[in-house]
Amino acid sequence: MQSGPSDDELMARYRGGDAVAFEALYRRHRAPLYRFLLRQLGDIAAAEEVFQDVWMRVIDSRERYQARGRFASWLYAVAHNRLMDRYRVAGRPGLLAHDASEAALEDVPSDDLPAHVWLDRKRAAERLFAALALLPDAQREAFLLQQEGELSVEEIAEATGVGRETAKSRLRYAVGRLRAIVGGDKP
Repeated sequence: MQSGPSDDELMARYRGGDAVAFEALYRRHRAPLYRFLLRQLGDIAAAEEVFQDVWMRVIDSRERYQARGRFASWLYAVAHNRLMDRYRVAGRPGLLAHDASEAALEDVPSDDLPAHVWLDRKRAAERLFAALALLPDAQREAFLLQQEGELSVEEIAEATGVGRETAKSRLRYAVGRLRAIVGGDKP
């Protein structure tokens, strides 16, 4: 649960010129949005570029933004559109590189955990990253939108421009396939 003003209140305040409101929105959404982009693109430099582009779109859209749903849904729809633009120009995203997975693991608080627990978590995360790379693009995106963006099935459908049942199927297949891959079953 978030504390403080809602995202929509923050956007309204930002539209009125309150830069502190934008900073609060940015702090609230930067980490999950960045992880989503990193895991979709598999490249730190590309993820950073799209990340900056998404936030520039937020800044440029502040006057036109209308709360029709959750801000996070709109934010991830912007991210999805920027990813699709990038894919059209550069082709399919690459698999999540080892360097990218290592960077994503840097926020694991190793000082607070015994070494064997930290190592187990790191190995589990590496298996998950490898499994994510094996998913079809649409399934990986649906899974990451739910996990990183905390979007509902309806919000995933809206963000990706597909029907609710398609989003639900993509998510269901992604979860099933990840369980099979990470659990050692056949995908």
